[in-house]
Amino acid sequence: MKAETYPFVVRPLPYEYDALVPVLDAETLTFHHDKHYKTYVDNLNAALADYPELQKKSLTELLTEIDMLPAAIQTAVRNNGGGVYNHELYFDSMKSPVGQEPSGALAEAIDRDFGSYRQWKEQMKQAAVGKFGSGWAWLAADKNGVLSIVQTANQDVTNLEAYTPILLVDVWEHAYYLQYQNRRADYVDGWFHLINWRKAGKRYEDILGENRQ
Repeated sequence: MKAETYPFVVRPLPYEYDALVPVLDAETLTFHHDKHYKTYVDNLNAALADYPELQKKSLTELLTEIDMLPAAIQTAVRNNGGGVYNHELYFDSMKSPVGQEPSGALAEAIDRDFGSYRQWKEQMKQAAVGKFGSGWAWLAADKNGVLSIVQTANQDVTNLEAYTPILLVDVWEHAYYLQYQNRRADYVDGWFHLINWRKAGKRYEDILGENRQ
């Protein structure tokens, strides 16, 4: 994702609010993007407002340097900065449901590291559905391009120094409850049809390109 600094802005969705129907309806997506995500952006800016020395740092820098931030804002930056980072990647990793699957280098890596696309889906669903409480399930790659499935709680991000996120699924109830109520598994099943594999593949190829430099 493009690096940004304070004041952080609410990024518009890369598609219309009804583009993810029937998996996610317009009401769910509007509520999620315009209310929840926007609140994280607003709260992150509020936390940084009195710290001009931090306002030139990118979101990734802030999140990887949490322990070096003033103690008074560490929790606010972790929770709200993570909320911004996670939601922006989540929204940017989806597109209208067209039944696409991974291809190219990412498809080869999924087969190598999980056995098959089907086995990856099973493991990814288990991580998402089995996450107790609120959180996220990620597909991430290390610096050598080896893929892992990672769970994080609340608005925590994966270890951005060790891994590059490829995609993730939001399993906070606000991501699906208006449409699916407590049927998290049904939501996750639908989410697989929304993955923008072209963008995911580009993120993965960027990692491989960096290794070749």
